[in-house]
Amino acid sequence: MSIADVVIASGEVVNELPFPTWVYGVVFLVGFFALAMVTYSYRNVANRHRHKSGGADQSHAGHH
Repeated sequence: MSIADVVIASGEVVNELPFPTWVYGVVFLVGFFALAMVTYSYRNVANRHRHKSGGADQSHAGHH
């Protein structure tokens, strides 16, 4: 077999996907939305726990 025969034969192989293509998009969007919700849940955490930081607020009083 020559290299040309191998290249031609490899072009005939079809890899079937286990799911339809739209399922991969839905899985991606659900995963992305879940990660976005995890990220969103950490918003404003520093302000909710300000009483635990103690002296850190005084040392950064002039900064925003």
